[in-house]
Amino acid sequence: MVYVFLADGFEEIEALTPVDLLRRVGVEVKTVGVTGAEVTGSHGITIKADITAECAESELASCELEMIVLPGGMPGSTNLDASPTVEKFIEAAEKSDAYIAAICAAPMILGKRGLLKGRDATCYPGFEEYLEGAKVYDAAVVVDGKYVTSNGMGSALDFALQLVELLKGQAESEKLADAVMA
Repeated sequence: MVYVFLADGFEEIEALTPVDLLRRVGVEVKTVGVTGAEVTGSHGITIKADITAECAESELASCELEMIVLPGGMPGSTNLDASPTVEKFIEAAEKSDAYIAAICAAPMILGKRGLLKGRDATCYPGFEEYLEGAKVYDAAVVVDGKYVTSNGMGSALDFALQLVELLKGQAESEKLADAVMA
């Protein structure tokens, strides 16, 4: 199962592009409303999440966690950073060796927890200071083990295709990229 966390102020494209592409290849994805069942993005688009934070937490013990996705946007990233639910899922992903993906400002959530120390990463320009101990690259997408980071809205499609590749393989990712003309 892949959980994509949404908090008020999230960047719409960074959240929904991974949801869309992963679902196109048959990956089970749930959006989690951290700040409620309806979550409003940074550009005023309101999304009805598949489940609330409370429901996600009740599923956590019994789900086969494959990946969590943390979209950026402000104040969405800071709202995710403050969420006890997100904290629990990060800890569960760490224990289960699931992928942890963050885009734009959201890699700061991982950096502030020391999870990127000694790792390669990227983020939205200006958030590098939060990636404590990481080797920060000016790149669209960086994969280091189970961590996937991306630098912003303009790389959302590349980010989502990378997530597809990690879960479904390179051939499936390339086939999807051709289909969506990426």
